[in-house]
Amino acid sequence: MAYGITVRRRVEFSETDMVRIVHFSNYFRYIEYAEAAFFRSIGLSIVKCGVGWPRVHAEFDYKKPLRFEDEIEIALLVRERRPRSMVYAISIRKIEGDQATEVARGELIVACVTRDPESGEMTAVAIPDAIAALIEPAPQETLEELMRTPPAA
Repeated sequence: MAYGITVRRRVEFSETDMVRIVHFSNYFRYIEYAEAAFFRSIGLSIVKCGVGWPRVHAEFDYKKPLRFEDEIEIALLVRERRPRSMVYAISIRKIEGDQATEVARGELIVACVTRDPESGEMTAVAIPDAIAALIEPAPQETLEELMRTPPAA
């Protein structure tokens, strides 16, 4: 069973704004990048697993800016796996050499839904057993370590 993933990537020019820092909305794209990688790591595609995962709550605290070509590390951990949703804890760090400085921290709650092909309406459903069997909440000490990392001032 898996409970999280850490991925690295570089900040792209298109993710920056007029003052040449990453626009706040792109941090949510980074989360989705990590979430898709997490699902791939357990042998699934987030869009081909038979259910949808709309966002029902998102929050982020930004501590330091990111800029074009910064190397970043996105850590995504499953904090909770509820019957019909999951709560992710996220930390984004800037990598410089062998140092990692946290630049943002947040939480994302995703619901498990099916969509009626006729009406388009979404209905919350239990996470399918085949998916739930692959995902577990992160151990408490792992979550504490993620949260213990002092945020950059």
